[in-house]
Amino acid sequence: MSSDFKNLEEKIEYEFKDKSLLKEALTHSSYANEMRNGVKCNERMEFLGDAVLSIVTAELLYTKFPDMPEGELSKLRSSLVCTAELSGFAREIDLGEYLFLGKGEANTGGKDRPSILENAFEALIAAIYLDGGMEPAKAHILRFLNGALENHNINFKDYKTALQEIVQQNPDETLNYVIVGESGPDHDKRFEVEVHLNSNVIGRGIGKSKKQAEQAAAKEALQLMGI
Repeated sequence: MSSDFKNLEEKIEYEFKDKSLLKEALTHSSYANEMRNGVKCNERMEFLGDAVLSIVTAELLYTKFPDMPEGELSKLRSSLVCTAELSGFAREIDLGEYLFLGKGEANTGGKDRPSILENAFEALIAAIYLDGGMEPAKAHILRFLNGALENHNINFKDYKTALQEIVQQNPDETLNYVIVGESGPDHDKRFEVEVHLNSNVIGRGIGKSKKQAEQAAAKEALQLMGI
């Protein structure tokens, strides 16, 4: 194992038991094609790493935004793990400097090409997962995602929380969400919800899920309040 690889292990805060997994994760197909002799490229690892990244990202967003509708969660996940973001994560640890590239790729700036960095970052996730399991792979991913999420422009507005904060200013007030109707087949349900302040209806909303309908009801209540 070269000292360069040891430096990379220090950067990612993970030491490999099977060093060959790290080497495979860093091997671009252009290098494997030039070397032949059974040298493996990182494309299969990229496939696995993408799946691990997806589940960790989904769990993070599902937990962090309990009232965010499914469609908004999907959009946010896509924007967090796009090529620009992942190649940016790779640059944070100078991943391009450790890649095995064919001469053509190396001579044309392959070590800083976004698509190559994205794929290598996903392959590195897979290597950690294969070497140590889900926990170290998850820890590695979250080191990047948590920071990215803090700086991310999230367009979703949590109307329920906003309404709750207003109501809490008066401890005697009670806020409740009541399902007053359901329609449509199982694969395309529509829910109708009322939001009650004490016994008074202050907003109504319709959505594809109960949470989406609750958000719509809270939004209407805020609008009626002039907020």
